[in-house]
Order: sequence, then C-alpha cells, then structure tokens
Amino acid sequence: MFEKILVANRGEIAVRVIRACHLLGIKAVAVYSDVDRLSQHVLLADEAYPIGPAPASESYLRGDKIIDVALSRGAQAIHPGYGFLSENADFAQQVTDAGLTWIGPPPSAIASMGSKTQARSIMQKAGVPVVPGSPAGIERDEEAKKTAEKIGYPVLIKAAMGGGGKGMRVVHEPDELINALEGARRESLAAFSSPLVYLEKYIERPRHIEIQVFADHHGNVIHLGERECSIQRRHQKVVEESPSAVVTPKLREQMGSAAVDAAKACGYQNAGTVEFLVDPDLNFYFLEMNTRLQVEHPVTEMVTGIDLVQLQIRSAAGEVLPYKQEDIRQRGHAIEFRVYSEDSLGNFLPSTGTISYPKPPDGFGIREDSGVSAGGKISIHYDPMISKLVVWGKDRPEAIDRMKRALTEYRIAGLRTTIPFGIFVMNNESFRKGEIDTGFVAREFDAEVLRREEERLEKIIALAVAWSRHTGKDKPIAQPCGNGKAGTSAAVLDGSNWKRKGREKLHR
Repeated sequence: MFEKILVANRGEIAVRVIRACHLLGIKAVAVYSDVDRLSQHVLLADEAYPIGPAPASESYLRGDKIIDVALSRGAQAIHPGYGFLSENADFAQQVTDAGLTWIGPPPSAIASMGSKTQARSIMQKAGVPVVPGSPAGIERDEEAKKTAEKIGYPVLIKAAMGGGGKGMRVVHEPDELINALEGARRESLAAFSSPLVYLEKYIERPRHIEIQVFADHHGNVIHLGERECSIQRRHQKVVEESPSAVVTPKLREQMGSAAVDAAKACGYQNAGTVEFLVDPDLNFYFLEMNTRLQVEHPVTEMVTGIDLVQLQIRSAAGEVLPYKQEDIRQRGHAIEFRVYSEDSLGNFLPSTGTISYPKPPDGFGIREDSGVSAGGKISIHYDPMISKLVVWGKDRPEAIDRMKRALTEYRIAGLRTTIPFGIFVMNNESFRKGEIDTGFVAREFDAEVLRREEERLEKIIALAVAWSRHTGKDKPIAQPCGNGKAGTSAAVLDGSNWKRKGREKLHR
C-alpha cells in the first residue's frame, strides 16, 4: 500500500480523495493555486504546496509542476480526481514515466476513449450497440450532408475530441446543417484544440443512463449498476439517481454486460463509467466512456455500500478486486443534487462571491460532499459547483421527499445557487412519476413561475417582520437561504407564531 499520495485537484473531489487516503492510513499531499491557499482541501491535507496563479492553465493544468511536487515530497502515486488532468493521456503517461503510480486507467485506454470516433469503432467491434452515425470525424461539408441524409434528420453534431455538451448542435432540417457545423467546429476548437466533429442520429426524448464499471490489474471486471442522469441543463447533469426508475432487472443485466464488454475492449483498469442513451422503447446505445471517477459516484456508493475511492487506491496498489459480479447488490434509492453557484431564476448564469453563511442539512440518510466553508470564494476561474447533496431512502419516493426536505433546510448566503431549482424538481409531478428525459429542464422548468413565487414569499416575510417589530413581542431573525438572499423562501422568525404556524407555508 502507498504511504503518500498527491491529489492533483481541488474542491470537493480533492477533499473526498484526501479523506479516503486518511481512512487507509495514507498521507495526502495537496497542491493549490494562489486563490486556494486557505481552501478546505489544503487545510485537510497532511502537506500542501503552491503550484501557480489562479488560472487553471497556470496551476492545476501544469502537469510538470504537479509531478515535481510529487517527486520532491516523496509521494508514490497521483490521484487526479475528475476534470483538469484526469482524462489527459499524456499526463498519465508522464506520471508513469516518472516512476509514480497513476490512480486511474492506462494512458492507452484514456486515449482510445478520449476520441469519440475511435471509441465508437472499438465499441462496434466489441458488439456494444452504438447510435447510427459517421464512422470517423467529418472535415468536409459535403461529407456531412451525405452522412446526415443517410442516417436521417434530426442529427446531432458532436465534438470528436471532447464532451460535456461543448461543440454539440441539434440539426432538424438540411438548411440548418452548415451553420451548425461552423458553430460546432468553433466551439470544439476553443474547448478541445481540435475542430473535428462527427454526426450521430439524434434520438428523440432519450434518457441518459450510465453504468459504473471497475476493473483491477488482474483481468477482473465488474459493473455496479446504473445511474440515471437525465436531468440536465446545457447538456450537463444536475440531478443523478440510482437505480433508474425504468431499468428492469433484465435491462440492467444487458446494459451491465455491454459496459463490461466495453471496458474489456479497451483494456480498462480502475473506475470508469460507460454512458448510454436509452430511447422510449428501452433500446440503449453507447454514448461515451468517462475514463475517471464520475462526479455522481456517491449515489452508487450509497446503494452498494462500496467506497469507490478507496477501491481505486487499493486497485492501483495492485490488490485483487474483492468483489465478484454476484456480490453487487443495490439497496434502496439514492439521489444526488449538484449545488451550483448559478442563478436558476436567471437562466443559470454564474453567481460569484464569498460564501458567508454555509449551513448544509443533516440527519439520517443525508450526505454532503463539499470543498468550501465560510469565507470561501467562488470565482470565475473554476467550476461553479459548491457541493453535492446526496440522500438515501428505502425507495424512490422516500429519497425524493428526503431530498426535498434537505434542500429546504440548506442555507447558503453570499451568492445565488441552484437550490430553488432543486426544490422545483423534487416537487415536479413528472419527475416524481419517473417520466423524465434529457429535455426535462427545457420542457418543464419555468423560471418566471418560480420567480413570481419567490416575490410572493418575500412579501409575506416582509409583512411578518413588520408585524413582529410593530408588536414588539418578537425579535425577527431572517436566516439566509438557498438562493443567497437573506430571508427569501426560508426565513425563520425565531420565537414567533410565524415560525410555529407558517414555516411550512413559507417553504412552499
């Protein structure tokens, strides 16, 4: 087992890995940019070292600096977390060449799955269902026109070298194709340094369902069930849950088997995720493989009872996978909500600032993975995710109700967050019935309705405060709530009838 591991990341995932190291008796080394000097991951680590200014390109993306710190401080391995350098095959190879252990898949697997067109080709050879589309990247407009006509409109343009929704365009008619191609190429070039794109058949109202896989260094590969990730904004996940409301035992076995075949086909090791699109008839198609730990891994941990980060570390140290496929059981239901510093009432625009009052919910079945604390800053330099709120219930209805309660109790002041949106989702009838797909947010979410409700509640609270001051009987205390505006939709007037009789009405 390792004695010291360097964590090449920041925020909640760095905190998550550091805690896993400590549970295994391993010292954790943190690295940080200038603005992260007092961040949570720095304070929790056994050692911490600066690697550059705030921009990620000058700090967390400087693989040479990170490797130098690992070598000079006696670390034996590097855990990349997710994002930044986690899916950079060249960096993984550099770590290995430096005599360090890379806690992740082999560089060859990262490279082959990093190219969406190469990944499609490998999956087709392995017998994994793929969405009909172009066999390789498309450079010429005429080739794109012919491919689109062959697979049929609507089509989806995607960046060949990237993900996360960047460079993605849906084209419904032939006369929209060229403009969409130009826009996709520009965005792909800016995000992934490559303008190469490819075309896929656009599947109407699909569900986004992924399978967690794990492989050791001894040829053993298993899957740990599915996660439903269909609630997305701008093609990025916001709510994830396990198990899916529509996956039957038979479908789970089929998708799990396909995911294991996918991992074997690219010589995979360590934790990975095979993502599928599932159409309304429950046909599934390979979307991509994420060659790292996923943001949403906690929901799998909650229903299986398996610590995936510890398993990553043990596997990288050469241990044999301690589970066989028949050992994996899903118990109960887990839901994760990503709390972003975004204004969900204002088209999810970023909201930067200093967190002055963080008070996460607690209680049975609630877990919060966070990398911030009071005084922490949310800046323009990094991903705006503040925390991941995860709940567990004996079944899906209980998990939904527990998440609703937890979000209602969550207090964050200093900036706006997506918490009001999360409460909306938990209250939404379609979501509660499990009738969701990747178009849920665009179809169901009306920010104006939520804004009017917020304004109505503000007036109620203002009246409560005025009444309290007029009578002189109570001293009102407005507690900051989820959207960062003191008092809105979750104010509590301590000691007054408003607290005893009206609190639930105010939350609604």
